[in-house]
Amino acid sequence: MTLTRADEPQQAAFGLDVAGGATHDVTNQPPPSAPYDASDDAALLEGLRREGAGWAEEDLRRLGRLAGSEEAQEWADQANRHEPELRTHDRYGHRVDEVDFHPSWHHLMRTAVAEGLAGSPWADDRPGAHVARTAGGLVWGHTDAGHGCPTSMTYAAVPALRRQPELAKVYEPLLTSRAYDPGLRVPAEKRGLLAGMGMTEKQGGSDVRTNTTAATPTSEPGVYTLRGHKWFTSAPMCDVFLVLAQAPGGLSCFLVPRVLPDGTRNTFRIQRLKEKLGNRSNASSEPEFDGTVAWLVGPEGQGVKTIIEMVNCTRLDCVMMSAALMRKTLVEAGHHARHRAAFGARLLDQPLMRNVLADLALESEAATALALRLAGAADRAVRGDEKEAAFRRIATAVGKYWVTKRGPAFTAEALECLGGNGYVEESGMPRHYREAPLLSIWEGSGNVNALDVLRAVGRDPATAQALFDELSLGRGADARLDAAVAGLKDQLAVGSQVTARRLVERMALTLQASLLVRHAPTAVADAFCATRLGGDWGHAFGTLPAGSGLDAIVERALPGQG
Repeated sequence: MTLTRADEPQQAAFGLDVAGGATHDVTNQPPPSAPYDASDDAALLEGLRREGAGWAEEDLRRLGRLAGSEEAQEWADQANRHEPELRTHDRYGHRVDEVDFHPSWHHLMRTAVAEGLAGSPWADDRPGAHVARTAGGLVWGHTDAGHGCPTSMTYAAVPALRRQPELAKVYEPLLTSRAYDPGLRVPAEKRGLLAGMGMTEKQGGSDVRTNTTAATPTSEPGVYTLRGHKWFTSAPMCDVFLVLAQAPGGLSCFLVPRVLPDGTRNTFRIQRLKEKLGNRSNASSEPEFDGTVAWLVGPEGQGVKTIIEMVNCTRLDCVMMSAALMRKTLVEAGHHARHRAAFGARLLDQPLMRNVLADLALESEAATALALRLAGAADRAVRGDEKEAAFRRIATAVGKYWVTKRGPAFTAEALECLGGNGYVEESGMPRHYREAPLLSIWEGSGNVNALDVLRAVGRDPATAQALFDELSLGRGADARLDAAVAGLKDQLAVGSQVTARRLVERMALTLQASLLVRHAPTAVADAFCATRLGGDWGHAFGTLPAGSGLDAIVERALPGQG
């Protein structure tokens, strides 16, 4: 077939190169979102100051600029594209059980530890230290979720380890260090340590009392040997692990170092790495213990009691990371809408898209405000405030249940704002979407947390009173909130397992509404109460009623808008 000049218009219509130039021009595509400032978030900065950590704002803004930089965003992408690799043996046949990571993983970890996102708040006497850490996680969470796992477990291990003072004296200074020192070596010879956890087993999951891993006492007081198999042990490259096992006196908590004080490798056979739904940057494993040396943490038979403080810490981090994912995906959706046009106008200027973004913004601000309030309660509780400790006990489980439940729906809606562009890996949105469900599963699924709320109320009425005292601070600000609180009291009086999820959802929504009516602009608080409490809302994001102040909500939420 021979083409002539007469055929050129037809060729051009089909995108064929008729003059040796490009086949098409790229138009109406957003520029890269990076660099941006991940701390450019009014709700975050206001909450930081409100909860007593305003002194950390300068460092938070610096970290926010780094988190949104092209370099840090590339670290996150590379750490997930180049997955960790398990090496069970060295070239000579010696068992090593090591996990190798891409350099980008180490860049992310080094920054997180140096910025105080691991155990360092426990060594910081300043009021608000734990709030500053949570705010840092909300900002640094704009990079990669996977490396938040070992930093979270390290943070949570410190209060549990304090139940055995002689062990805490050795390990706490290293767990609270801001030095990232990877590699398996004698813990006492390193500049800083990371801690992991080995709680669940295949036959029980959250029902840890069914664990079968056995702990046998040795002739040395406080030292045991373990034999058994753990089902989900994330970050197996950590230096030490807190493990639950059955001792003669019942289920107990133990400290298991990867390397023993004499320099020999402890038995920690990694059977495989999990092929999981979420991030690819972190390694989740199944370790086998066989004569593994361990030190008792807390009394025998009190393993669950020992790890309760750990659970409070890691559940807070589940709320924090869900809120960070919400904020990150909202930023990406807003950036796309600001630069993409359709049907004759920018997406951001289309009323329906503006409704979607405003609705997402409400959810994001409510999650952020609650995460920081929980962090404030944690900070004051560890400093001896009993009322805040009671509030923390119930509100952390409430927040863990609800905020993590909202994450998957939120990230899916934010992804949809990008259309087909959001469905490809290069956008980063699929990675965030895959990650979102993890936060509702880790540290107890929805049912576990809902039942934990009922258990807290039943065992200690002070927890419910602390929650209602908090809600009362918003009394009179919005009639819908007042009605919701009154209804909540009625629900609580007849609460049961069957209605536990409905009850805890209502607790979460009233708590978020109370925070917003006290601290957020009127447009935000009014729209949240009208939809989440007043029932003037559809079953999808983007169904805010007319007159909801969409412009004010969107302008507050998106970086560079307000």
